[in-house]
Amino acid sequence: MQEYIYHMVPKEMIGDKLIPLNALSEISPHLYKKYTKKYCSHPDRLKLLKRQIPKLNCLWNDVIHFIPLNPYYFYEALTCLGIKTKEKQRFFKIPIERLTNNTNAIYFYTKEKYKGPAMNINEGEIKLLHIETYKELKELPSASLDYYKVENEKGNGFGLFAYIPHLLSLGEVQIKDVEIVSWNQFD
Repeated sequence: MQEYIYHMVPKEMIGDKLIPLNALSEISPHLYKKYTKKYCSHPDRLKLLKRQIPKLNCLWNDVIHFIPLNPYYFYEALTCLGIKTKEKQRFFKIPIERLTNNTNAIYFYTKEKYKGPAMNINEGEIKLLHIETYKELKELPSASLDYYKVENEKGNGFGLFAYIPHLLSLGEVQIKDVEIVSWNQFD
């Protein structure tokens, strides 16, 4: 069975491959500035720009971030909780084999171990990934669902990918001819 990873389709993009944010700074300073703006929302989030990733020996924005879960599960969870969402959020649905030439890892982003964006990632939270053993997740972690509910009840904005394992890929990823899916439809 074909396994996939997912990446939100950027509003603006150059070319037909995904590249890490730090590489974008050299190619398009305008887009780099636009996409790093989200890190300026809180002083601790700014520290993510200098955050080291153990085992990959690089910075947080030297890799491309993917989710190992069909985005429909996010949409379904948010709408079931009564949280207003964009109806047509689009994601690249990328066959895992597109990462063959990269160094890849899973970041086990869990509620129990996460200490905030300013804190270092522990080496035990990163596992190098061999793409031939990769399997998509089939449901959202309960910690993510609880987080959405609590933050929504408080009236706070929140991160969509909280407590979801992240697939981190060091390199570029060709997206020419990949399927684009809308998160409000399960394919």
